[in-house]
Amino acid sequence: MPDHNDENGRDALWRRHEGDPWAAFDSLPPAIRHRLMEHAYDPWPVNALHLWRHYKRVHGPGPRAERALLRYLDYCERLEQDAFITCRAPLPHVAAKVSIQRYGEGPKL
Repeated sequence: MPDHNDENGRDALWRRHEGDPWAAFDSLPPAIRHRLMEHAYDPWPVNALHLWRHYKRVHGPGPRAERALLRYLDYCERLEQDAFITCRAPLPHVAAKVSIQRYGEGPKL
């Protein structure tokens, strides 16, 4: 039995990396942490840390890598929403034709 309550088909889309989610979250840049807090689902911080390391190798550490990862996290969120809608029913905010509630503007890059 999994140690999480994701019941939306995410396991068919992604591979969940093992690790300490709190330590992974704490080691991410502020803008990425802010975005993960706003994610429509549990953002799997260990996976985000793996992605962050990849984007730093590709773009170098700094704002360019952060912006690229933020765009990718938005893309992943859309894929997860589409998968959930396909498996179940429209999410409440989709049925209401509104966007996901966000906290507001995050840290500047």
